[in-house]
Amino acid sequence: MDLIAPYLPPDVTLAVALALMATSFIASFITISLGIGGGGLMLAVMASLLPPLALVPVHGVVQFGSNAGRTAMMARYIRWSAVWGFGAGIILGIAIGASLVISIPPSVVLIGVGLFLIWTVLARPPAWMRDWPLVTGTVTSILSMVFGASGPFVNTYVKSLDMDRHSHVATAASLLTLQHLLKSVAFGVLGFAYAVWAPLIAALILCGLAGTWTGKRVLNRLTDARFKQALDIILFLLALQLIWSGIEPLL
Repeated sequence: MDLIAPYLPPDVTLAVALALMATSFIASFITISLGIGGGGLMLAVMASLLPPLALVPVHGVVQFGSNAGRTAMMARYIRWSAVWGFGAGIILGIAIGASLVISIPPSVVLIGVGLFLIWTVLARPPAWMRDWPLVTGTVTSILSMVFGASGPFVNTYVKSLDMDRHSHVATAASLLTLQHLLKSVAFGVLGFAYAVWAPLIAALILCGLAGTWTGKRVLNRLTDARFKQALDIILFLLALQLIWSGIEPLL
């Protein structure tokens, strides 16, 4: 423990680091197996264990690493025709979101993350998400800058294009890679100190890659329906806890 402690950020214990590493593995396993859900799970657990101001920047870099690995492993399945319009929206949305994120207090971030997770479980997305990829990419990236997770938006867009399972996972991963990369750069420009978090981030990315590698090999043996139902319940309960964590200091 004494050897590891100097490499951990302030207020992050070894137990917290190990919990996050296990979550990173599971989240990547879920994403490649079910196509969606891992990023939201990772965000929910991070929000419960990390300082609010570090939540979105650290989550963004970890998700960039996870999605970049997934993209590399499944590059031959990417549907590039679905990437360009949405990708342009990502660039626009990151630029807009960067101007908003610095003025948002921690309580609002926690409440926003909770509401966003509830939306991913309960809501039905509007038709414009399918028909206007530039708008969808822009809105998704703004939300990603503010709240952290945007996988459900990206996956809804990709699902509307009627791809096979492998193309869906690969195309969504490529879009999320670009989004999280630009978001991470934006937070660096805004002044977030990544250096102190670098060893933990590297460990989380490596665990995520291990989860992706494992999930790719066993996804055909899983039954999606019950697992997704259980995941939705867990995300909903975590969302309620995050909302309360954001509201409690305001009471």
